Amino acid sequence: MTTPPAPDPASPRGAGPSARRRRLDVLRRAVAGERDLLALRREVQVACRGLGMPETDTVRLATVVSEVGRGLLAAPGLTGRLTLDRAAGRPTAVAEFAWTGAVRPAAGTLAAAERLLHRTAWEEGPFPRVLLGQPLPDTPESLEQRAAAAREELRVLSRVSVGEELRSQNHDLLQALQEARAQQEELQRLNDELERTNQGVMALYTELSNELETTNSGVVALHAELEETTRQLSLVNEAKTRFWANVSHELRSPVNDVIGLTRLLIAPGADPLTDEQTQQVSMIAASGSTLLALVEELLDVAKAESGRLEPELVPVDLRMLLHQLRGTLGGSARPGVVLAIPADEGFAPLTTDEVMLTRILRNVLSNSLKFTEHGEVRLTVERHDRAGGPWFAFAVSDTGVGIPAEEQGRVFEEFYQVRGPHQRARSGTGLGLPYARRLTSLLGGRMSLSSAPGAGTVVTVEIPAHPRHEPAPAQDWAVPGTGDGAAAARTAGDGPGGGDDEGRLRLRSLVIVDDDPVFLASVRPVLRELASLVTEVGDSAHAVRTIRRLQPDAVLLDLSMPPPDGYQLLAVLAGDPVLARLPVVVLTAGDRSELDRPRLAHARAVLGKTNLSASRLADVIAPALGTVPPLPRRQGPRPDRTGTAHPNAQDADGA
Repeated sequence: MTTPPAPDPASPRGAGPSARRRRLDVLRRAVAGERDLLALRREVQVACRGLGMPETDTVRLATVVSEVGRGLLAAPGLTGRLTLDRAAGRPTAVAEFAWTGAVRPAAGTLAAAERLLHRTAWEEGPFPRVLLGQPLPDTPESLEQRAAAAREELRVLSRVSVGEELRSQNHDLLQALQEARAQQEELQRLNDELERTNQGVMALYTELSNELETTNSGVVALHAELEETTRQLSLVNEAKTRFWANVSHELRSPVNDVIGLTRLLIAPGADPLTDEQTQQVSMIAASGSTLLALVEELLDVAKAESGRLEPELVPVDLRMLLHQLRGTLGGSARPGVVLAIPADEGFAPLTTDEVMLTRILRNVLSNSLKFTEHGEVRLTVERHDRAGGPWFAFAVSDTGVGIPAEEQGRVFEEFYQVRGPHQRARSGTGLGLPYARRLTSLLGGRMSLSSAPGAGTVVTVEIPAHPRHEPAPAQDWAVPGTGDGAAAARTAGDGPGGGDDEGRLRLRSLVIVDDDPVFLASVRPVLRELASLVTEVGDSAHAVRTIRRLQPDAVLLDLSMPPPDGYQLLAVLAGDPVLARLPVVVLTAGDRSELDRPRLAHARAVLGKTNLSASRLADVIAPALGTVPPLPRRQGPRPDRTGTAHPNAQDADGA
């Protein structure tokens, strides 16, 4: 049975002759029934072997041809065809069914064909067709040679009887069945092996899960232990900080008293001392000042650890700061050691905490002087421009003993001192460098160290020239509106206190409330310069009654007293319509950064007890006396020869 040639399956329908020339016909057969379909299947199988197709692909293509053709047996003009094509870039055997009419191939059959073959297509239209393609391996032979070999195989097949053909097909089916059984047995074996592997994996998973659970339990317990340890360390650290702060507060008052009393002994106008006594008292004063500086450092370390130490940024006269360091430390150098601190070099402006910077440089320089026996200790100051703005670098270099590399990481630990024979003759607490580094960090800078045994040490302090913070107020502070206290003090002669011949403020009466007799003794000469009558109240319970009776020109009030304390007395004075007009100056030896400033709003100023002077008091009292009307006065108790009222006389009058 003959049929017209079908369009090229490797290109769109209607492709030109150049596309059709890429295909070579291998066989063509009209399919009218099952016998023709069986013959077509056999011919496709034999031809594919001749084309060099692998056996598995050959069986797949022949099987799909048989199944698709069986579904199209009812189609009129059904024709089967096998061609050799290279349109897709590699040789492909394409089986084709073409027919006329509206018969459609079964969808399930086409779906199965798509799973088994490389290419499956169905084209509808007046001449529908199904294309079934399977690629061939590349060989040196040309398409024509391979097509000729396939036709030769078909000629050999045409000489075989039907019986032989059936026997050959049965042999192929039996062989395929055996291969299927072998594959099934192999699959079963693999399944059994996979099952055993799964069992092993499950056992291992169970074991690992148990171990992981045990490990997690240990980790949880360790985490809880670490949290508890961290909590205890935090409590210990807080206790240490509180201890430092409390002890430092307790030490500050007696140290201030010692310094004040030694100044009284050597002050002009005091009873004359021998030269040896003057030297001894001066040494006591210097030791007291050193001890006070150490107490201040302990307080600053405690505040820094608790986050309560804030820098007070002000413009700094670097030339004056270095001059003070030169004068303070000049006598600390050993014989044969030169202390080189730069003089006026036209330094650029610097804004920082002057007290902190002074303490940083003093600690670093003192540490270098302590461990340098010969040579020099040199401070250099340089200014560098960086991306964030200018920075200052203060480098302290010495020719001292040096620090071993293994110890350099610990010199910034608090209370740690490098061990060695050089340490025996040097005293110290081990706070200097840690304290300096902590202050450097608060100023927004950093400190670095380089050293080698026998080659000296270089400590570099780098701080920004203009930190991005608002300048903080000074330590001694007054209520807003006091103006220029010094100027007011010089022009306060028209106030209630009048003035002396030199134009300095002179009060008629002054009351000081403080329970520390040593401080009262040390400050008494200062107050005598300021007031004609000084009344000392050592018991705060009688303070308000005494102030109401005497109505002095000013009141000096200590904060730390047995109840009622300074805060409570200040509140009583502020609430009294008459006493509220009196200027009150608060005196404290404590840390002024920890004061409750809202409760001190009525105070004219808050001053530290250290280095208290008459001029300092006059600066803050004079503005109030220049603006407040004179108060009515009563005759107070007669002063003794010292100008100080007797405490018993103060308390004799009723409230």
